[in-house]
Amino acid sequence: MVHKTINPKILYYGNPVILLTTMNEDGSTNISPISSSWALDHFLVIGLGAEGKAYENLKQRGECVLNIPGPDLWERVESLAACTGKEMVPPGKAAYGCVYVKDKFQAAGLTGKKSSAVSADAIAECPIQIEGKVRHIREPDYMEGIAIAEVEAAAIHAQEDIIKEGHHIDPGKWSPLIYNFRHYFGLGKELGKTARA
Repeated sequence: MVHKTINPKILYYGNPVILLTTMNEDGSTNISPISSSWALDHFLVIGLGAEGKAYENLKQRGECVLNIPGPDLWERVESLAACTGKEMVPPGKAAYGCVYVKDKFQAAGLTGKKSSAVSADAIAECPIQIEGKVRHIREPDYMEGIAIAEVEAAAIHAQEDIIKEGHHIDPGKWSPLIYNFRHYFGLGKELGKTARA
Protein backbone atom coordinates (compact mmCIF):
# COMPACT_ATOMS: atom_id res chain seq x y z
CA MET A 1 0.00 0.00 0.00
CA VAL A 2 1.48 3.34 -1.09
CA HIS A 3 0.68 6.56 0.76
CA LYS A 4 1.09 10.12 -0.45
CA THR A 5 1.23 13.28 1.67
CA ILE A 6 -1.76 15.52 0.95
CA ASN A 7 -2.95 18.91 2.20
CA PRO A 8 -6.78 19.05 2.00
CA LYS A 9 -8.38 22.49 2.34
CA ILE A 10 -10.42 21.24 5.29
CA LEU A 11 -10.20 18.08 7.39
CA TYR A 12 -13.71 16.66 7.67
CA TYR A 13 -12.87 12.98 7.42
CA GLY A 14 -16.32 11.79 8.45
CA ASN A 15 -18.30 13.15 11.37
CA PRO A 16 -21.98 12.98 12.31
CA VAL A 17 -23.91 16.12 11.44
CA ILE A 18 -25.44 18.00 14.36
CA LEU A 19 -28.17 20.61 14.08
CA LEU A 20 -27.30 22.68 17.13
CA THR A 21 -30.19 24.71 18.51
CA THR A 22 -29.60 27.63 20.86
CA MET A 23 -31.85 30.34 22.25
CA ASN A 24 -31.64 33.87 20.85
CA GLU A 25 -31.99 36.99 22.99
CA ASP A 26 -35.62 37.43 21.85
CA GLY A 27 -36.64 33.90 22.95
CA SER A 28 -36.61 32.39 19.45
CA THR A 29 -34.43 29.39 18.58
CA ASN A 30 -31.46 29.46 16.22
CA ILE A 31 -30.30 26.40 14.24
CA SER A 32 -26.64 25.91 13.32
CA PRO A 33 -25.39 22.90 11.34
CA ILE A 34 -22.06 21.65 12.69
CA SER A 35 -19.97 18.59 11.93
CA SER A 36 -17.31 18.64 14.63
CA SER A 37 -18.31 16.79 17.77
CA TRP A 38 -17.53 13.77 19.89
CA ALA A 39 -19.00 12.25 23.04
CA LEU A 40 -17.61 10.46 26.06
CA ASP A 41 -20.09 9.14 28.62
CA HIS A 42 -22.62 12.00 29.05
CA PHE A 43 -20.23 14.74 28.00
CA LEU A 44 -19.85 16.15 24.50
CA VAL A 45 -17.27 18.39 22.86
CA ILE A 46 -18.35 20.53 19.93
CA GLY A 47 -16.40 22.78 17.62
CA LEU A 48 -18.01 25.78 15.99
CA GLY A 49 -17.22 29.12 14.41
CA ALA A 50 -16.52 31.87 16.94
CA GLU A 51 -18.23 34.56 14.86
CA GLY A 52 -21.56 32.74 14.55
CA LYS A 53 -24.84 33.13 16.40
CA ALA A 54 -24.58 29.69 18.03
CA TYR A 55 -21.34 30.65 19.79
CA GLU A 56 -22.81 33.97 20.92
CA ASN A 57 -25.90 32.21 22.29
CA LEU A 58 -23.86 29.49 24.03
CA LYS A 59 -21.74 32.13 25.77
CA GLN A 60 -24.77 34.15 26.86
CA ARG A 61 -27.16 31.38 27.91
CA GLY A 62 -24.97 28.29 28.37
CA GLU A 63 -27.36 25.70 26.96
CA CYS A 64 -28.26 24.00 23.69
CA VAL A 65 -29.80 20.97 22.01
CA LEU A 66 -27.70 18.68 19.82
CA ASN A 67 -30.22 17.38 17.30
CA ILE A 68 -28.84 14.43 15.35
CA PRO A 69 -30.45 14.08 11.92
CA GLY A 70 -30.78 10.89 9.93
CA PRO A 71 -29.70 10.60 6.27
CA ASP A 72 -33.19 11.57 5.04
CA LEU A 73 -32.62 15.14 6.28
CA TRP A 74 -29.43 15.91 4.35
CA GLU A 75 -31.06 18.38 1.94
CA ARG A 76 -32.64 20.30 4.81
CA VAL A 77 -29.26 20.43 6.56
CA GLU A 78 -27.62 21.70 3.38
CA SER A 79 -30.34 24.36 2.98
CA LEU A 80 -29.04 25.90 6.23
CA ALA A 81 -25.38 25.98 5.16
CA ALA A 82 -25.56 29.51 3.74
CA CYS A 83 -27.71 30.94 6.56
CA THR A 84 -26.63 32.89 9.62
CA GLY A 85 -28.65 33.99 12.61
CA LYS A 86 -26.65 37.24 12.87
CA GLU A 87 -28.36 40.27 11.40
CA MET A 88 -24.99 41.87 10.73
CA VAL A 89 -23.45 39.06 8.68
CA PRO A 90 -19.87 38.52 9.91
CA PRO A 91 -17.17 39.13 7.25
CA GLY A 92 -16.03 35.50 7.27
CA LYS A 93 -19.58 34.28 6.64
CA ALA A 94 -20.27 36.99 4.04
CA ALA A 95 -17.23 35.76 2.10
CA TYR A 96 -18.97 32.36 1.81
CA GLY A 97 -22.20 33.98 0.61
CA CYS A 98 -24.09 33.56 3.89
CA VAL A 99 -27.25 35.60 4.39
CA TYR A 100 -29.20 36.48 7.53
CA VAL A 101 -32.21 34.25 8.15
CA LYS A 102 -34.34 34.91 11.22
CA ASP A 103 -36.52 31.77 11.11
CA LYS A 104 -34.31 28.85 10.19
CA PHE A 105 -37.04 26.34 11.06
CA GLN A 106 -39.18 27.75 8.26
CA ALA A 107 -36.21 28.08 5.90
CA ALA A 108 -35.36 24.37 6.25
CA GLY A 109 -38.90 23.02 6.63
CA LEU A 110 -38.25 21.82 10.19
CA THR A 111 -40.48 21.79 13.26
CA GLY A 112 -39.59 23.16 16.69
CA LYS A 113 -40.37 21.03 19.74
CA LYS A 114 -40.28 22.19 23.37
CA SER A 115 -37.30 20.85 25.31
CA SER A 116 -37.55 19.45 28.83
CA ALA A 117 -34.33 20.74 30.44
CA VAL A 118 -33.21 23.75 28.37
CA SER A 119 -34.90 26.78 26.84
CA ALA A 120 -33.96 26.24 23.17
CA ASP A 121 -36.36 24.17 21.09
CA ALA A 122 -35.37 20.75 19.78
CA ILE A 123 -36.00 19.69 16.18
CA ALA A 124 -38.91 17.26 15.94
CA GLU A 125 -37.67 15.59 12.74
CA CYS A 126 -34.33 14.55 14.29
CA PRO A 127 -34.42 10.99 15.71
CA ILE A 128 -32.03 11.85 18.56
CA GLN A 129 -32.06 15.07 20.60
CA ILE A 130 -29.53 15.74 23.36
CA GLU A 131 -30.32 18.70 25.60
CA GLY A 132 -27.13 20.08 27.06
CA LYS A 133 -25.63 22.53 29.54
CA VAL A 134 -22.32 24.18 28.69
CA ARG A 135 -19.59 23.37 31.22
CA HIS A 136 -16.67 25.13 29.53
CA ILE A 137 -16.18 27.17 26.37
CA ARG A 138 -13.02 28.63 24.91
CA GLU A 139 -11.35 30.04 21.80
CA PRO A 140 -7.91 28.40 21.47
CA ASP A 141 -5.27 30.90 20.36
CA TYR A 142 -3.87 28.33 17.92
CA MET A 143 -7.18 28.04 15.99
CA GLU A 144 -8.32 31.42 14.74
CA GLY A 145 -12.10 31.86 14.53
CA ILE A 146 -12.89 28.49 16.14
CA ALA A 147 -14.50 27.85 19.52
CA ILE A 148 -14.65 24.63 21.53
CA ALA A 149 -17.54 23.98 23.91
CA GLU A 150 -17.79 21.18 26.46
CA VAL A 151 -21.40 20.24 27.10
CA GLU A 152 -23.03 17.92 29.63
CA ALA A 153 -26.15 16.05 28.56
CA ALA A 154 -29.14 17.10 30.68
CA ALA A 155 -31.77 15.03 28.84
CA ILE A 156 -31.60 12.59 25.93
CA HIS A 157 -34.59 11.84 23.70
CA ALA A 158 -34.82 9.19 20.97
CA GLN A 159 -37.52 8.25 18.51
CA GLU A 160 -39.31 5.18 19.87
CA ASP A 161 -38.86 3.01 16.79
CA ILE A 162 -35.03 3.15 17.00
CA ILE A 163 -34.84 2.18 20.70
CA LYS A 164 -34.11 -1.35 21.83
CA GLU A 165 -33.99 -2.82 25.33
CA GLY A 166 -35.43 0.35 26.82
CA HIS A 167 -32.43 2.67 26.70
CA HIS A 168 -30.27 1.75 23.70
CA ILE A 169 -30.25 2.93 20.09
CA ASP A 170 -30.59 0.05 17.62
CA PRO A 171 -27.81 0.59 15.02
CA GLY A 172 -29.67 -1.74 12.66
CA LYS A 173 -32.59 0.68 12.54
CA TRP A 174 -30.83 4.04 12.49
CA SER A 175 -27.52 5.67 11.67
CA PRO A 176 -26.53 9.35 11.69
CA LEU A 177 -26.05 11.61 8.69
CA ILE A 178 -22.28 11.79 8.08
CA TYR A 179 -20.36 14.75 6.63
CA ASN A 180 -17.26 13.34 4.90
CA PHE A 181 -14.92 15.75 3.07
CA ARG A 182 -17.85 18.03 2.19
CA HIS A 183 -20.06 15.15 1.02
CA TYR A 184 -23.12 13.82 2.85
CA PHE A 185 -23.31 10.08 3.52
CA GLY A 186 -25.81 7.85 5.24
CA LEU A 187 -26.51 4.15 5.45
CA GLY A 188 -23.38 3.41 3.42
CA LYS A 189 -24.08 5.57 0.37
CA GLU A 190 -23.35 9.09 -0.84
CA LEU A 191 -26.38 11.38 -0.69
CA GLY A 192 -25.04 14.68 -2.05
CA LYS A 193 -22.35 17.32 -1.85
CA THR A 194 -22.34 20.73 -0.22
CA ALA A 195 -22.71 23.68 -2.56
CA ARG A 196 -20.24 25.72 -0.50
CA ALA A 197 -16.72 26.12 -1.86
